[in-house]
Amino acid sequence: MAASEENGALFPIFILTIMAIPLVPYTLVKLSRAASKKSRCLHCQCTECLQSGKYRKSIFKRISNFSTWSNLTLVFLWVIMIVLVYYIKNMSGEIQVFEPFSILGLEPGASDSEIKKAYRRLSIHYHPDKNPDPEAHKYFVEFISKAYQALTDPVSRENFEKYGHPDGKQGFQMGIALPQFLLNIDGASGGILLLWIVGVCILLPLVIAVIYLSRSSKYTGNYVMHHTLSNYYHLMKPLLAPSKVMDVFIKAAEYMEIPVRRTDDEPLQKLFLLVRSELNLDLKNIKQEQAKFWKQHPTFVKTELLIQAQLTRESATLSPALAGDFKRVLELAPRLLEELMKMALMPRSPHGFGWLRPAVGVVELSQCVIQAVPLSSRKTSGGSSEGSVPFLQLPHFSDAVIKKIARKKVRTFQEFRDMSREDRTEILGQVAGFSASAVDDVERVLEMMPALSMDITCETEGEESIQEGDIVTIQVWVTLSRVNGLAGALPHAPHYPFPKEENYWLLLADQTSNNVWFSQKLSFMDETAAISVASKAIEDMMEGSGADMKEKAKTVRETIEKVRAGSRLVLGKFLAPAEGNYNLTCYCLCDTWIGCDTLTNLKLKVLKRTRAGTRAGATVDEGPVPEDGIEEEEEIEEEDYDDESEYSEDEVDEPDLKKGGGVANGTVSKGKKGSSSEGSDEDD
Repeated sequence: MAASEENGALFPIFILTIMAIPLVPYTLVKLSRAASKKSRCLHCQCTECLQSGKYRKSIFKRISNFSTWSNLTLVFLWVIMIVLVYYIKNMSGEIQVFEPFSILGLEPGASDSEIKKAYRRLSIHYHPDKNPDPEAHKYFVEFISKAYQALTDPVSRENFEKYGHPDGKQGFQMGIALPQFLLNIDGASGGILLLWIVGVCILLPLVIAVIYLSRSSKYTGNYVMHHTLSNYYHLMKPLLAPSKVMDVFIKAAEYMEIPVRRTDDEPLQKLFLLVRSELNLDLKNIKQEQAKFWKQHPTFVKTELLIQAQLTRESATLSPALAGDFKRVLELAPRLLEELMKMALMPRSPHGFGWLRPAVGVVELSQCVIQAVPLSSRKTSGGSSEGSVPFLQLPHFSDAVIKKIARKKVRTFQEFRDMSREDRTEILGQVAGFSASAVDDVERVLEMMPALSMDITCETEGEESIQEGDIVTIQVWVTLSRVNGLAGALPHAPHYPFPKEENYWLLLADQTSNNVWFSQKLSFMDETAAISVASKAIEDMMEGSGADMKEKAKTVRETIEKVRAGSRLVLGKFLAPAEGNYNLTCYCLCDTWIGCDTLTNLKLKVLKRTRAGTRAGATVDEGPVPEDGIEEEEEIEEEDYDDESEYSEDEVDEPDLKKGGGVANGTVSKGKKGSSSEGSDEDD
């Protein structure tokens, strides 16, 4: 019985240890991440963004941000640990080791006379004849009398002094840290203990593992379902306009899990009437087109209408049930659009090229979703190839305001950005009728908008020219600048209900053949990671070129300063194609801002390799670098696809774009800053 009680007393300590092993390090890691996380106050300070509530730091907002299942579970486990510590502390106070000398208040080795005096002194206070308190009686019998007896009996005292116990040497005893009810239930403890071990140690971990694997097997590393990627892969086509990208985008398996209720029919019908003009329906056969639209899968209909509600800013008219589904659709949108972009850039041709047109269409759709502007606004109008859509992302702007300022010959967004603040204030105040606070909001947003430039170098390492079959290295320094001096920031997006970071896509593509030769995603938010990547890349390049330590250290310092100044390094390699001249374009596309994209034209001349493998003489020409492939792909015929874009104009020549720098001996020198223009202007 005593052994069972001792074992049961160890059970709380055992549970506390098992809980502390994973919980303490996990908590420390989480706290360190929270401490090192950059402040999310790098957002737009205009009135619309502040009123959106996304960045409001009220006590309720903080509680809701903290009240995640992960955080609540963590707090609950710590509460359990605190209770266990308190219980163990009190329990350890109750379990006292029998120390006769301490009980009698004596030092070890006291004489018999000292023991008798101490016993008589304590008897005056605790003997039942002197003290009627039951607790005093209990303490006298269980401790004082036993201690006196153990020290006055010669054999007991010798055993205690020699072995630490009045009864002599004790046997070694082992126990198991389980609660007492599992170890002492009328002889049935063995079966209960077996069930406990099987259930807790085998079945419970097995069930958790099965649930985790069944859920994780449905998702990729980016928390997107495998079924979604399969749909995107098979529905993606080489010539996919933004309106057709929408048809592919809504086919995500995540959206299929959003319920379609009978009560949603009437609100969706009303929403359809509000956004019908954005659904690309043939007005000549409007009845047949409407019937065809409603014959789609109900989830596809609901998802597209909710996305159109975001693009047309009609979300305020949604019912409470639809408003919850609306937020869920928008919460998943950036993640799904990123995977859709990867499907567009995935090599499909024998030469390993992705597709340019659908990639640009995905970026355009992402920009419109974040800024809540309709795709139809991208149509060319008023002499501007980008349409009115860049103006609509500014606060307090509308189609009427755009028409008013157009009368003052401010027709393009770039012209508006390039104006001085005084001129903009005059136009907005006198022509558009903006108040002083509204003008300040516009200026704050313009200060947040990024300006991009690219310096591009293409070369074959260790060679003076590029020949077919060479491994060509492309190095691009992308520099971002803002009027307010920030590098990483959150974009102005008051109509998107969640904080969204800026991401950029760098594409090296051939517009004529619709091929993307090289692509990479980059961000300006994490400066530490950018410094690490750039420093490592530069060190490797310097070591390969045989530079000494002093020169390498100097170059690395310059690289770090460049990154801290707002630049990011992109490095890539690809196989030089067959002999010929190639006209390429390097794009840097933003997935949140409209009108901030930039591009640079490049030319690449690839020389023919001799039979002996030696190189021909150096040539001077212009050009960037292509990727795997021996010959250019044949141009894709338009009649094979019915995905003509309503929003993107085909301009192969692009006379309004500034061209990149020249190429010396097959190496592209630093390109000039490309003019900001919409990705739709470069579609084939």
